[in-house]
Amino acid sequence: MNESAVARFAREATVEPEHIARARQHALELGAAPISPAVGAQTAVLAAATGARTMIEIGTGAGVSGLWLLNGAPRAVLTTIDNEPEHLAAARAAFAASRIPAARVRGITGRAADVLPRMNDAAYDVVFVDADPDSVLDYVSHGLRLARPGGTVLVPRVLHGGRVADPVARDSITTEFREIIAQTMSTTEVVAALNPVGEGLLQITTSAG
Repeated sequence: MNESAVARFAREATVEPEHIARARQHALELGAAPISPAVGAQTAVLAAATGARTMIEIGTGAGVSGLWLLNGAPRAVLTTIDNEPEHLAAARAAFAASRIPAARVRGITGRAADVLPRMNDAAYDVVFVDADPDSVLDYVSHGLRLARPGGTVLVPRVLHGGRVADPVARDSITTEFREIIAQTMSTTEVVAALNPVGEGLLQITTSAG
């Protein structure tokens, strides 16, 4: 069986909850490209396995990734950052429609580069990085600072539409994704894995102490 058949099977095997599917449709209408259901399911599993109670999301979109995270960690509080007020408004509507209490979601409007330096160190069980791909190295660096000991940083879209695997592709964003993959996979300071499901998901767990 070839790799594309395996990828197709994995994609089709994923069942997206109805409330997230509705948010996905709204996200597409808004032009806020959501993570794939396959990647969403992976993030939910990781949030659940982490026993997450505090999560932060860099890049809200229209709430699809936040809903997947909360699906895996139903008692967690999610802080989500986005520079687009329209996206945050759509996400708030998606959370409300999914009957997620407002107290469990804190939305922050602003550029991640401005907001992240003000966030507390080692305060989050899960950090989800999905904004401004040309700044992914900076955001992952912040994410590792924000994650508690034993916490996990998740970076979706890390295969950049397949360009990361293409040696001919040398654009700056592809190069940054390659660099963050190489750095995290080669260091002994974290435990990292690259999941090729969907658009790719880099998983980085910090040392527990």
